[in-house]
Amino acid sequence: MLRLLLSPKWMAWHVLTLGAMVTCGWLAAWQWGRAGSAMGSALNIGYGLQWPLFAVFFGIMWWRFLRLEIGDLRAAQAAADESGAGESGTGAPATGRPAGGRSTAGEPAAGESGAVDPAAATPGATAVPAAPEPAATAARPSPFTARPAGVTAPPPVDPQLRAYNDELARLAARQEEATP
Repeated sequence: MLRLLLSPKWMAWHVLTLGAMVTCGWLAAWQWGRAGSAMGSALNIGYGLQWPLFAVFFGIMWWRFLRLEIGDLRAAQAAADESGAGESGTGAPATGRPAGGRSTAGEPAAGESGAVDPAAATPGATAVPAAPEPAATAARPSPFTARPAGVTAPPPVDPQLRAYNDELARLAARQEEATP
């Protein structure tokens, strides 16, 4: 844990959090001083009370992120320990699940998607197996980054949404033609 606290990433977070908390404290003191001056008002008193709450918020968020990081490290360590125990030849699966494939909590086993096909829930409809999800969510691309070259989004199932997206594509193409 000490190695985590002294890592460059967390040293930056420590400095940023401490800087934000000191700044909030300075702003609170300034607002209190301003409230006592001839030009002060109740608004300055409100801000003087609000800035320390921001400082407490920064401290709480720093603590929560630190606890999440520690939890992730412990989970990774437990998974590494478990995979080492699974290779010992005891017959227990390395995933921590019973030999039946499903965990006791009802999570899907490795290779199962857990997704329910909407057509299968409709009476009289033929069941189409849902596409399996990737095993690791870390391998999925972020929706907030640019799509890699050569990757296209699957067409929407909803016909109205498909028509809307097609119209947007036509408008974008028209805009590109009009731009010199």
